[in-house]
Amino acid sequence: MRMRAIAAVATLALAGCATSIPSVDVTRFHGDAVARGGTVSVVPLDSRDADSLEFRTTTNAVAAALGRVGYSVLDAGASGASYRALVELRRETIEPARQGRSPVSVGVGGSTGSYGSGLGLGIGINLSGKPKPMIVTQLRVQIRRVGDDAPMWEGRAETAAKQGSPAAQPGIAAGKLANALFNDFPGASGKTITVK
Repeated sequence: MRMRAIAAVATLALAGCATSIPSVDVTRFHGDAVARGGTVSVVPLDSRDADSLEFRTTTNAVAAALGRVGYSVLDAGASGASYRALVELRRETIEPARQGRSPVSVGVGGSTGSYGSGLGLGIGINLSGKPKPMIVTQLRVQIRRVGDDAPMWEGRAETAAKQGSPAAQPGIAAGKLANALFNDFPGASGKTITVK
């Protein structure tokens, strides 16, 4: 019986994690000649990001998404790619708005009637603490043809999660953003959609 209770609690905890992943806003731009396959190398938009752990995590997520939509992703540094996918991941912390209200409130009430009178005092204390900052994560990917550097496709995906939550972790956010960005590739050009 105890094991069943523990399993039920674990299942509920996992369900809570699954529902806590926020939605993603996605915008994509492309012309009619967008390629739906070919060889591609994944490189940072800013070369200074190439050696960072965050970029490698993001690269893995983007490479997996590109593979699902028909591209053959070449290893880093390999030559012979038909396209380059330029990748940028940006994170921004947004502090919550300051509230001028005190966390303690006092209320007084009284009444009189034919059976006597009464006086009441109520004290309310807000124990929720200061709201956590939000982490806004944005993934931007450009697919360019190698020969003439012509842009073929570009997309941006953005999500926000409370600081400290699983969804705010860079690896989880990058995977969610890459999946949303390449969902239904190439997508409607110039239209912003929300992916759950």
